[in-house]
Amino acid sequence: MNGGVSGWYRSGTPWIWLNAGAVAACLAMVFGLLLLLGARGLGHFWPKPVLQANYLAVDPPVTVIGEIADSETVDSGQLQFSAAGAPLSGERIERQLLKLGNRDVTGNDFAWILPSLLDEVEYPERLVTLERREWGNFYGFPSGILQNGEPVAAPSAQGEEADALWSELQRRLNRARQLREEIERIERSIIADINFGMERLRLRERRLQLAGGDSGEELRDIGRQRQTLDAQYAEIRLRLLELNRQIQRDSAIFRVAGGAEVELPVADIVRAYRPNAMNRFEAMGTYLARLFEFLTDDPRESNIEGGLLPAIYGTAMMVLLMSVLVTPLGVVAAVYLSEYAPKGWLTRFIRISVNNLAGVPSIVYGMFGLGFFIYLAGGEIDNLFYSESLPAPTFGTPGLLWASLTLALLTLPVVIVATEEGLANIPASLREGSLALGATKFETLWRVVLPLARPSMLTGLILAVARAAGEVAPLMLVGVVKLAPALPLDTEFPYLHLEQQFMHLGYYVYDLAMQSPNVEAAMPQAFAAAFLLVAVVTALNLSAVVMRGRLRERYKALETGSWS
Repeated sequence: MNGGVSGWYRSGTPWIWLNAGAVAACLAMVFGLLLLLGARGLGHFWPKPVLQANYLAVDPPVTVIGEIADSETVDSGQLQFSAAGAPLSGERIERQLLKLGNRDVTGNDFAWILPSLLDEVEYPERLVTLERREWGNFYGFPSGILQNGEPVAAPSAQGEEADALWSELQRRLNRARQLREEIERIERSIIADINFGMERLRLRERRLQLAGGDSGEELRDIGRQRQTLDAQYAEIRLRLLELNRQIQRDSAIFRVAGGAEVELPVADIVRAYRPNAMNRFEAMGTYLARLFEFLTDDPRESNIEGGLLPAIYGTAMMVLLMSVLVTPLGVVAAVYLSEYAPKGWLTRFIRISVNNLAGVPSIVYGMFGLGFFIYLAGGEIDNLFYSESLPAPTFGTPGLLWASLTLALLTLPVVIVATEEGLANIPASLREGSLALGATKFETLWRVVLPLARPSMLTGLILAVARAAGEVAPLMLVGVVKLAPALPLDTEFPYLHLEQQFMHLGYYVYDLAMQSPNVEAAMPQAFAAAFLLVAVVTALNLSAVVMRGRLRERYKALETGSWS
């Protein structure tokens, strides 16, 4: 028996099972994390039922309207009640977090309640959920519509009249949405072009003043162009004033918990739906619409609502620019160390230094980027090429270029090590055969070695991108901000604005989780953004694993002589 156990142990079988168990545990943790983030984040966009009930925890009871956001089990001794029927001290009871909405009316967005103290609970089909541009969600019953302060729909909430009121509200919401889209198009396109033109004229005028000399004709030309832009702005301003007057025309009246009526401008409503009256298909339509808004719209309400398009866009632009910067540097350094550097203590020291750089805390890279790239290099660039803009900095301030360069330095060791490993795994017989056929060392490197090492280069790049996509600490110092709706890539010359600050998914999650003024409302949005970020990083890492596996199979084919 002992001999059998010791033989089984010496055979290595336990280690195989141990490794398999470790891999399974890692996969379970990764997919468990994705499942948790997906359930807490993506589930946030599903329209939840909204209850109406009398809450007996206070005397007299109050009417509450809201949706259940969370629940937990607590000791009843921690709670205080002012009404009979409260649970005894020492009991473990469940309490629920009720999202009340209507923050501008009640002052509270959330409240903890005891389900056992809810009386006459119902889910009225005509109860409406409003998503607003400010103040969060609103819950109530529509009771009228006003146009320029005059009623245009009967203040009734019964039968066919209530359905007609709901249809009229939806029609006016669509009108307000179209007007807002037109206003945003004018502000982001026409007015942005005018402002950009005015700024170019100002800088041109400043440049002429610094240069001195006779520039009277050029200054007069600048004045004529400025007058043209001023006339265009005056015309488009009138158009904007008219659109804003039209969009403020309509308002709706809603009856809230307790019976009070509140008037809301229709222009402030993003979406209105009746969650308790929805079937599965209608709920799925609303879910997809909210999810699409999350991926394609701008943030609102201190980032706790709306979308994260600027964060997705900024992350993608930074990663692409970082890839363009880090790939040639990493590949050239790896080629030199592997193919050209003499074998000695200096080369070994360089390799050790590269490996140590991979373990330096990322915040150190952020401090280096702030001191060297921004203050030193950026300041010199401003003095040499943007003196007309001073004292306002152009490149001497955090921006996309410096963030990309900082992360390129941060991920450079990953690319160097992965590329060197790929070069070392290429059989020496291939190099010798190429040299024997008369090729030079450079031709052998360019036509034989590097093509075979390409999968390792791509693996290193993907690992670098995966790490860069999740970094936050250095970016807080070199370019990322809480809110930057303007995208770094647009139609204005030079099209890619490297000096511009931007938003990033990692910092977006950090800001929601740690700095949001309304934590309960921000957490679902933070979970959804974290799910998107982790899913992207996981996909990139899995791609690296697949590439490495294919690379090993190709090398295995070379070793067995099956290369063709």
